[in-house]
Amino acid sequence: MYKFLLNLLVITLLFNTTYAQDFSFGTFTVEEIQQKNYKNDTSAHAFVLKEFGSNRIDIGGDDNIMMMYKYHVKIKILDNKGFDKGTVLIPFYDDADTHEEVKDIKAVTTYTDDGGGIKVATLDPSKIYTVAENKYWKQVKFAMPNLKSGCIIEYSYTKIIPGFYRFPSWEFQGDIPKVYSEFEVHIPAFWNFNALIRGSLKLTKNIADVERECFSSHGSKCDCSFLSYGMADIPALIEEDYMTSPKNFLSAIYFNLADYTNPYTGTKQKVTKEWVDIDYNLKHSDYFGGQIKKNLLKNYIAPVIAGKTAEMDKAVAVYNYIQKNIKWNEIYSRYSDNIRKALDSHTGDVGDINLALVAALNSAGINAEAVLLSTRGNGIVNRLYPVEREFNYVIAKANIGKDSYLLDATDPLLPFGMLPLKCLNDQGRVISFDKPSYWIDLVAKQNKTSTSALDLTLQPDGKLRGTIATYSSGYEGYQRRLAIKKFNSVDEFVENLDEKLNKIKILKSEISNLDSLDGTLAEKYEVEIDVYDNLNKNRLAFNPVIFDRITNNPFKLSERTYPVDWGMPSNNRYVLTMHLPAEYSIESAPQAASIGLPNSGGQFLSDFSGQGNTFTYSTVIKFNKSVYAPEEYPYLKELYNKIIASEKAEIVFKKKS
Repeated sequence: MYKFLLNLLVITLLFNTTYAQDFSFGTFTVEEIQQKNYKNDTSAHAFVLKEFGSNRIDIGGDDNIMMMYKYHVKIKILDNKGFDKGTVLIPFYDDADTHEEVKDIKAVTTYTDDGGGIKVATLDPSKIYTVAENKYWKQVKFAMPNLKSGCIIEYSYTKIIPGFYRFPSWEFQGDIPKVYSEFEVHIPAFWNFNALIRGSLKLTKNIADVERECFSSHGSKCDCSFLSYGMADIPALIEEDYMTSPKNFLSAIYFNLADYTNPYTGTKQKVTKEWVDIDYNLKHSDYFGGQIKKNLLKNYIAPVIAGKTAEMDKAVAVYNYIQKNIKWNEIYSRYSDNIRKALDSHTGDVGDINLALVAALNSAGINAEAVLLSTRGNGIVNRLYPVEREFNYVIAKANIGKDSYLLDATDPLLPFGMLPLKCLNDQGRVISFDKPSYWIDLVAKQNKTSTSALDLTLQPDGKLRGTIATYSSGYEGYQRRLAIKKFNSVDEFVENLDEKLNKIKILKSEISNLDSLDGTLAEKYEVEIDVYDNLNKNRLAFNPVIFDRITNNPFKLSERTYPVDWGMPSNNRYVLTMHLPAEYSIESAPQAASIGLPNSGGQFLSDFSGQGNTFTYSTVIKFNKSVYAPEEYPYLKELYNKIIASEKAEIVFKKKS
């Protein structure tokens, strides 16, 4: 009854009995101890010498099917910037029904002492801790002993995973380079998995073979697929600003269960489903379809929409009601056990809140659908094989007239129709009761827009006095509201801002539209600014970009192999109008600049103009796209270099003779 594992990779079949083996624990060479850098990446602070993992489906001591996952790694720490690799976190799943176990932890540090002798420090088992992350996940945590520059750390462990659904993935690539990484799997023929490799790097080892009668339980026997994947000379994937989950780009292999045969009954069960199967399951489940029935929340919603006739007015009222009546407990989910319970208790997870929103909209007569998605930190969903658990979030889609609005009610500061950045990730799957599910793009309908207008007068004492006004809309308005609302009051926010602003003293403040989420947030401050450390009454130098000056380029890589993803287009404007005393004139001023990205992707503009004793300095920074491809990276990097250089320029005033 043996059949090979279905694999999306090209597999070379080698019928032999020589398989890869884990490397010996605690061994090292003089060369490894003496190594001062990694030849393939001399900028690395640490690198993996060897990494080996395996996963085997077997029978546990309780006579139930389980998986035994083993991990072993040896890492060279080159300097103290690599010490973070000495803190080890091993996540494991633990809820009311499923209890994973981490055991057989071994860890040693091999180092050279001050006298040049080679020493080995072994991890004290009493220094291994278990900490809870949330109600589903825990972590085993420990710190490697005696970390020193030039040391080698090595650790291994075994994880027992009940059942066979949560097959571990394997990341060949990480945030430090690796000399070699290998993963092997042993899968009895009762189970059939799809294997998918992601990333741009190529395997250097790819073997498939047969293990005869490797699995036996209560008289049921079968052969096993033995699969071994290896990769050598693996560069690090360096994370940089404005990217989605690194696992979208890491070279890694993932396993999804396609089907299995019950070893005792011979009954075959299909697991990998079509979307029509997913639709049916979701629509008929208590935890999803049962929570968004049309009139489930009719009694709750009737007073909320009383007197309202327009669909948009009803939808906004319902959205505001859910926002205010269920506080998010910071837990991501895609289902709900009981949305009415969440409303009554005024607390719930993402599934409770947004499925309640779908149900409430439907109860108000608004056509609403649920949208499953994977957040930016969770990675992109594999659309080839429908797997519900790859989604970790759910939002609502309200269809009003010819328009549709994507809604997330977990944050009371999110305007109607705006999604948080974490949800702007590729595509979501719309689950509808009256038609098959379908994909939609998760894109921002709003931009990130800000304008800063400064009107300042240079006083005889060398200080600037005047006003700073900022206007924030779209995502910028949302982020500013979040920053302000973190404080107990507006006065407390202004006091904190006053303390943080270098050389700027806030004399008076006024903030408008703080609670009008769809409006432009306006902040106006009367200020006094100490511009000069040493006042030279005859000649003064002044940088016109008083705050939020760009001094560091966020793009530092020589080459970036993954996109730059802002999440939304942006438009930032800065205008300074400055009035000089009559006895001063402008000696030199910044040069105007106009730099654009290819294909109208964005631009930086700066301008300076003056008349009499008044001048105006302005800049515009626009990014017209949400996502820029890797080949556009050099242009973005150069644009930032030009912005930094331009904003360094000073205006020089001199006293008239």
